[in-house]
Amino acid sequence: MDAPELLEAASLLVPEAIATENDITLNDVWDYLVHDEWEVALGLLEELGYVHSLPLAFWQNLASAAEQARLDRSAAWCHWRCFETRNGVIRADLTLEPAHRARRRTPFSGAGVLRPMWNIGGRTSAGEPDLCIAALWAEFTPLMAPGGQATVRLAPLSPAKWQHLQPGQVITMHEDRSVAGTAVVLETRGPSVPPAASKP
Repeated sequence: MDAPELLEAASLLVPEAIATENDITLNDVWDYLVHDEWEVALGLLEELGYVHSLPLAFWQNLASAAEQARLDRSAAWCHWRCFETRNGVIRADLTLEPAHRARRRTPFSGAGVLRPMWNIGGRTSAGEPDLCIAALWAEFTPLMAPGGQATVRLAPLSPAKWQHLQPGQVITMHEDRSVAGTAVVLETRGPSVPPAASKP
């Protein structure tokens, strides 16, 4: 399918009754699609995805449409949402250490590029913190600088290790042995789609 067809297919998966805080509805999306304003329609569909849990096929169609339109950040975001649909959502308020107290001296992309380690409370057999890898996506924050704050979404390399997290729990981010940032868990949600049946 080409990008307009993919966006139309995604639109059909959105309940007509939902609206964003700015009163954007499915009718607005269709208006832009009719006028071949695909990029705007894609952005509106992403916004509708913030306010309502939508199926995996919705995000897959948006990701494919964004790739065809060479909208790299949108494609990355839609792939991220595919991951969350399959594996669950973890959101937290992250505060980075200032440059004079941490290894990092420069900003990093908030678009899921960085894959730091996290202390989420586990211990190794030797009693050391068992650091777990998770990529981070900073919501509405293109760049995160030392000392900065943002609400982030985490995509763990091993999601099963993170199932014990609860809102209010404090976890720490590491790029080496030192603490690079401290995060307070805001939300945890399980997968929206059932796990694939195990093969014999």
